[in-house]
Amino acid sequence: MLKTWQKLKADPTFWEQYLVREKIVDGIRDFFKSAEFHEVETPSLVQSPSTETYLEFFDTQLVMADGQKKTGYLITSPEYAMKKLLVAGMKKMFQLCKSFRNQEGLSSRHNPEFLILEWYRADADYADVMQDCEKLLLHLLQLIKGPGETKLTFQGKIYDIAAPWKRLSVAEAFAEYVGIDAETLLDEKKLIEVARAKEYQVTPKTTWEEVYNQLFLNEIEPHFIDFEQPVILYDYPASQAALSRKKPSDPRFAERFEFYIAGLEIGNAFSELNDAAEQEYRLRADMILRREMGRKTYQIDEDFIEALKVGMPEAAGIAVGVDRLIMLLADVPSIHDTMFFPVTDVFDVA
Repeated sequence: MLKTWQKLKADPTFWEQYLVREKIVDGIRDFFKSAEFHEVETPSLVQSPSTETYLEFFDTQLVMADGQKKTGYLITSPEYAMKKLLVAGMKKMFQLCKSFRNQEGLSSRHNPEFLILEWYRADADYADVMQDCEKLLLHLLQLIKGPGETKLTFQGKIYDIAAPWKRLSVAEAFAEYVGIDAETLLDEKKLIEVARAKEYQVTPKTTWEEVYNQLFLNEIEPHFIDFEQPVILYDYPASQAALSRKKPSDPRFAERFEFYIAGLEIGNAFSELNDAAEQEYRLRADMILRREMGRKTYQIDEDFIEALKVGMPEAAGIAVGVDRLIMLLADVPSIHDTMFFPVTDVFDVA
């Protein structure tokens, strides 16, 4: 199989497809600069990575001139560092940077080195970021397709990007596609019984989270490709809160959303948790769970906790997979068809 540079050399018509990336990156910067966001840079190499239970990290060593060694990790997201800048007083910021995830395998949607976009707003919540997403995607679509265009064609299907997008709560999604109410969704025993009745593999060690993921990935997510517009899935169960705050009106759920286009998960957003004690509890709980799962554990970012103790304002933010965005707007079936050097061109892997 030809590598990307060989393909471009052999057939220059491919350049148009690959140069969509440049247009999208320029368009992202134009969008945020015009909205008076600051572009920031934060470290790619850190001493304390994320604590997320299902992520694995690339590790290396920082070696000082005197021989002192420190273990370092490539980031999966610049989130912690950007939140420290919120504490320092920055009100609106964005960042485009490479991030890294190990052991995810290869697929049309995954590459271990990928381009991420994150932006944060002080004095905002996740509803504000929902509107940002609607405006940004329309801006990028019209940059590629022309002024006034609202229709995205991807792999033979047409999607209307115009606002407002469809909004669907997690509880509504489970009611519609799994046929259960919120009380059943949040009850471990009841949800496991639902999975067993649907003939999913259930053992005495099966957890609520495992069942939740099975039902979501098999019963709900496949329907999103049939929607003729983007969909915002919001208000996740509190156990899936990650770094988001719980809903004041119903703390069983968290102010988190993900948005999908053409069945692709593109972004993950929060009304940000700014309670230092609760955040530290969650991070340490993640480490305990990683240990129980037989995964490597890490030192949590104590500096992040210290920043939250100083005081982070009410804020909202999101991480967006730029390669998937480019894939959609270039109308190609794989993110590898948008990269000059996908992992398969760099390593002998298949």
